[in-house]
Amino acid sequence: MTTVADAVAALEAAYPPALAESWDAVGLVCGDPAETIERALVCVDPVESTVDEAIETGAGLLVAHHPLLLRGVHGVGADTTKGRLVHRLIRAGIALYCAHTNADSADPGVSDALAAAIGLRVTGPLNPNPDGRTGIGRVGVLPEPEPFAVFVERVARALPATEGGVRAAGDPNREIRTVAVSGGAGDSYLSVVTAAGVDAYVTADLRHHPAGEHLADPSAPALVDVSHWASEWPWCGQAAEILRSALGGTVTVDVSSRRTDPWTAQAPGAPTRTGRFTG
Repeated sequence: MTTVADAVAALEAAYPPALAESWDAVGLVCGDPAETIERALVCVDPVESTVDEAIETGAGLLVAHHPLLLRGVHGVGADTTKGRLVHRLIRAGIALYCAHTNADSADPGVSDALAAAIGLRVTGPLNPNPDGRTGIGRVGVLPEPEPFAVFVERVARALPATEGGVRAAGDPNREIRTVAVSGGAGDSYLSVVTAAGVDAYVTADLRHHPAGEHLADPSAPALVDVSHWASEWPWCGQAAEILRSALGGTVTVDVSSRRTDPWTAQAPGAPTRTGRFTG
């Protein structure tokens, strides 16, 4: 029988905890390592809807990218949002495992999954660790150059739809061949992508002032800003395949179908959910 510990070992072989940032909280949040499991669910966010899904599908393990308890807590009372989730998971016999910045830096990791979804051939990490192989973000190459307007539509088609859609900043006719990607919030790497000399940068949560200052540099790459959740959702399939392979098919592994992007509506006349290039 396959146990929670077996699944954790497979995940930590792929996403070594040593790769996690010092401030991060990764690993087994709740659950008995000795408990047997027959089904697992992989998601981006451990929230009410994905816990509902884990219970509905009969999962014994929920694997999430984002930590549930990132900051220190003194209790997990069921009268708090996160405490309530912990209680629900324990009562349902579901273990929770989180792989966050260790999955971001791993090879392959979160940004490899994003690059693959877009259709890039990865050439290396954007911000490499000393080993030169792991690190945050990836740099890749398109099969053929294409105008920025076409590339933005490529990104919008590749990722799950969200109410915020896809935003872009740059010359619509600019030729795009080399691309940097970073799943999740990536504006701290704007200077890195400029130094890398890529044509475009795809990430999430770009802020007004950093983006504006970046674009003031004529040598800076064009920007594509997507939903944080959408940028990391391709990783779910990667992690699911790692579990299926490592556990020899003894555990059914599902990818969450719940959209946990927090934005749920647009004002009338706003861009479409899949994005609109506006130049």
